[in-house]
Amino acid sequence: MTGVTAQSGVIPYAVRVLILLPPSEGKTAPRRGKALDLASLGSPSLTSAREQVLDALVSLCADGQDPATPVQNGLLVERAAATLGLGATQLDLVALNAGLRTAHTARADRIYTGVLYDALDFASLSTAARRRATSRVGIMSSLFGLVRPGDAIPAYRLSGDAVLPQLGSVAGFWRENLEPTVLDALGSGLLVDLRSGMYAAFWRPSRDLAKRVATVRVLHEHNGTRKVVSHFNKATKGRIVRAVLEDGGNPRTPGAFADLLRTSVGRSRSPHPAPRVCSSTWSSTRSDALVRAPVRGVRAGAPRRRDARCRAAWMPSARRRRGRRRRTTAPSPRPGSAPCGRPPREARRPRGRPGS
Repeated sequence: MTGVTAQSGVIPYAVRVLILLPPSEGKTAPRRGKALDLASLGSPSLTSAREQVLDALVSLCADGQDPATPVQNGLLVERAAATLGLGATQLDLVALNAGLRTAHTARADRIYTGVLYDALDFASLSTAARRRATSRVGIMSSLFGLVRPGDAIPAYRLSGDAVLPQLGSVAGFWRENLEPTVLDALGSGLLVDLRSGMYAAFWRPSRDLAKRVATVRVLHEHNGTRKVVSHFNKATKGRIVRAVLEDGGNPRTPGAFADLLRTSVGRSRSPHPAPRVCSSTWSSTRSDALVRAPVRGVRAGAPRRRDARCRAAWMPSARRRRGRRRRTTAPSPRPGSAPCGRPPREARRPRGRPGS
């Protein structure tokens, strides 16, 4: 394992795989916990940048109002909501952002929710897998830049495409500040980039890193046509991260990572349907592992058609299922018995109490 020399103020550590995830739009606000302390978060070199984004967000949402009283000036709240891209039913999120400095915090892996994080399910990982997640998983955050699963953060609402009055474009701001931190976290290992397009704009790996970058596209095939389905995309990426953490392998190339997917994802124990790797392709700037998610509703273990295009799992049609529930022809009765196989009615014992 190769050591990583960190910049001033950054704790040096070694890691072979860095998995970058997008944040979730929905978050669970903790009911208790310590107040936010930016200095206690991982990647201390980002503390100054985090402070700038936090100041801009709190100033926009508070704007002279008392955070203890969620709605004092409806016009100011609506203006802040419009800037953040919130609807009329989400005005409470403005008050949530206004009180971020004193809000309760919890581990980031408990704050972020949604399809991807439900499939990953940090809480049910083995002890060894949770330990690996601490150093191998990084979450792109509009507010904090790069977040580790164990970082104590509050629930907040700030989209990656937001433009804050005192800061400008959030994506553009992090594009200028994130690169040294991500490179230090990556070291000489493999980068597994599972971010969505919005958060990929925060930092893009250079062409020099192309041989050490693996990106994953989750494709659903139907009638010979492959397309990206949002739900399958998020859930399968969560299962991929879970499988890699449980496996414990350290692939050093995109090809080795694709091999790891083929051997480990299907074995991962999870209540979600298991994806199946079809093929892997590489280009000069990125590596794609094409993964097919099973059709929703297909029972696990169902026989599959053997072809080279990883078609959907076979499932009996509704007509066949109905045919199994009822017989089209009644079985021939035995001599001296009723059609159901029981003795004739006159040979049965009468019901009721004896002598009645």
